[in-house]
Amino acid sequence: MPSCIVAEDEKLLAAALQRELAIAWPGLDVLEVAEDGGAALEAIATHRPQVAFLDIRMPGLTGMEVAAAAADVSPDTLVVFITAYDQYAVDAFERGAVDYLLKPVTSDRLAQTVARLRGRLADAARHVGRTAQVARDLGAHFDRPPDEPLTWLTASTGRATRLILVEDVIYLRADNKYTLVATAEGDALLTRPIRDLLRQLDPRIFRQIHRSTIVNLRQVASVERDDSGKGCLRLRGRPETLSVSQPFMAIFRAM
Repeated sequence: MPSCIVAEDEKLLAAALQRELAIAWPGLDVLEVAEDGGAALEAIATHRPQVAFLDIRMPGLTGMEVAAAAADVSPDTLVVFITAYDQYAVDAFERGAVDYLLKPVTSDRLAQTVARLRGRLADAARHVGRTAQVARDLGAHFDRPPDEPLTWLTASTGRATRLILVEDVIYLRADNKYTLVATAEGDALLTRPIRDLLRQLDPRIFRQIHRSTIVNLRQVASVERDDSGKGCLRLRGRPETLSVSQPFMAIFRAM
């Protein structure tokens, strides 16, 4: 049975795509629906689906970054980008090895995509590795700062409220419904979930290294890799190290 993952941070659009896929491709097994780029990359690494439907603009990693990294952890996965962009982007997709869907996704266009995917799955070997190159080629078009970049955070430390400059943050880690903020001066808790912060942190400086961890690249002293493919970050101003899950090491190799 063919399988896929869907990566779309807008829940209504994700649900609509799943409904359309059930009609256009009844035998397709949707293994997971991811709401951000990091979750999408981990889902691909875990399930190794035959197809990944990736929204271009997601919190955290972009669809292009996920596709480029996924080529290392699941090279046989075929990628379909979901985009709302103008014709220049569509033309670029047409010249590549991947397919695309324009928002809003129509049933007729999805049926064409499914037909193409079925044909490519029958001859998947010649497409291995091409998705990553297309993603890298397109990445320059969509390398963007966040829409509303954060400059400071409001965190709780006991009964006090602490203001933290974003540039002073060393890393952030999900802690149940809260987010732990680590700085050289100590730790604090944010009442905002880490997924919300992904939308507002500058992706050129803050990168996911795990589904639940974001690091400030300017605070990384070194990156080490063990025999299993997992990584370890040594930090400036903090004694602890941070683990990098194996799928995310591909992001560091591309930088």
